[in-house]
Amino acid sequence: MEDLGTRIARTLRREREALGLSVSELARQASVSKATVSQLETGSGNPSVETLWALGVALNVPFAVLVDQQANAPTLIRAADLAGVPSSAASAYTASLLSASPPGARRDLYLIQVEPGEPRRSEPHHPGTTEHVILISGQALIGPSGEPVLLNPGDYLSYAGDGPHTFEATKPGTSAVLISELR
Repeated sequence: MEDLGTRIARTLRREREALGLSVSELARQASVSKATVSQLETGSGNPSVETLWALGVALNVPFAVLVDQQANAPTLIRAADLAGVPSSAASAYTASLLSASPPGARRDLYLIQVEPGEPRRSEPHHPGTTEHVILISGQALIGPSGEPVLLNPGDYLSYAGDGPHTFEATKPGTSAVLISELR
């Protein structure tokens, strides 16, 4: 199985070259350093969720395209084997892609694991994005910035992901399933 860094390197280079962008131009459009893009394309970088989102927006591809395994057979992912992408912010937030949308479909499935502390504040995603969250454990304030909703295990929330939004654990061991739906 290909590791996360190798998948990101392969996919980032493929998507950049498909648009005819130089490393410098992609870095400029994503507001990240040229060195960061170069390191990611060689598989030596350690990207944050924010960096991958910025690159995805600059490349006009969902975050999931940069990290998906593209498996054709049934996929079993053991929780202990998850290779998540951490946030660069002070928040203890990790996103692990569980299932990317196949061609023609528009949804990505994530397992989110969060600890209390600094909230994870997300910038708007692609226009038309809706996020669906089912809280599995713990407790969290989730949703649009300025209007988050307190969720307990088993609660479901849907909100516009194309506006600023937040995820803040209020209890240790908080986890959730997040489905990012793109229209």
